[in-house]
Amino acid sequence: MMQGRFSTLTGRMALGGILTAGSLAILWLACMVPSGQIGVTAVAGLFPVVMVLQVGRSGALLCWAATSLLALLLLPSKSIALLYLCFMGIYPILKSLLEMKVGRVAEWLGKLVFFNVVLFLLWRMAGALLLAQLPDWMTSKTLLLHGAGSVVFLVYDVALSRLIYGLSGRLRQ
Repeated sequence: MMQGRFSTLTGRMALGGILTAGSLAILWLACMVPSGQIGVTAVAGLFPVVMVLQVGRSGALLCWAATSLLALLLLPSKSIALLYLCFMGIYPILKSLLEMKVGRVAEWLGKLVFFNVVLFLLWRMAGALLLAQLPDWMTSKTLLLHGAGSVVFLVYDVALSRLIYGLSGRLRQ
């Protein structure tokens, strides 16, 4: 099945360690930049993509779990760690599963449901952790938030697909 540098257990472990370290370094950078933190966190989510392409989903899950745990322990911004843990790190792995296992309609429906559930949970968690009671604008505009967020998510998904396609061609060479 696997050939080349990452066909042995040692090679897969080394790749996982390197990709985990790289992802953690990018997440640290996301904590330091004054703007664009979501975009930088999305870049950290590309490391599990490489793991999916080179080793498979199980290796990618280990990379995501190790990065998430280390991010929660070491990063100064726990919100960046949570964003990676709940969405940016796990989504590329889930995406690979959905795109291979289900039909096109179920794939898109599953992706949108996942995104909106995570958005809802993160939105509520942020409100609960930061505020004693959610203000009206946070509760009355959730439909707008989910609608606009879903559009941005769809653009992200298509861009991620194109990036993965480009990466898969380069990694096979």
